[in-house]
Amino acid sequence: MSAALSPADIAALPYRPCVGIVMVNAAGGVFAGTRVDMDKPAWQMPQGGIDADETPRQAAARELLEETGISEDQTRFLRQTADWLTYDLPPEVIPYRWGGKFRGQKQHWVMVELTAPDDAIDLSYQDVEFSDWQWMRAQDLLVQIVPFKRDIYAAVFQEFGLI
Repeated sequence: MSAALSPADIAALPYRPCVGIVMVNAAGGVFAGTRVDMDKPAWQMPQGGIDADETPRQAAARELLEETGISEDQTRFLRQTADWLTYDLPPEVIPYRWGGKFRGQKQHWVMVELTAPDDAIDLSYQDVEFSDWQWMRAQDLLVQIVPFKRDIYAAVFQEFGLI
């Protein structure tokens, strides 16, 4: 895809269906990982595409396992966002992310509580997305997240009662 897209080209692109996972611990900390593919630390929560045959909750269980090694039986489901939430990628990123086919993502978010010990988290389980992780307060993660995702994180945290 061309490196330059007009605003009209961008507006015509669809959103990529995706799921995000808010994994909390018993103390109310929120799991955040720093991405392996960034030059400077970029913290985020697990997320990924929803396959055609999956519900958001099924995709959340699969993505959490792939990215953290945590299986569904090591968590307790708490809630899911009522509707899709969207965010747009920065225009300069669109041509290079997901083959330039999407303007951003539409996401359902699932909140689970980790019921296993912290040492069950294995960032090298399958898809190595994170180089490090920590439990953060939701307010602190809002400061650390890349700016173009900040509004969607704030909406999710508000809907889930974390801020």
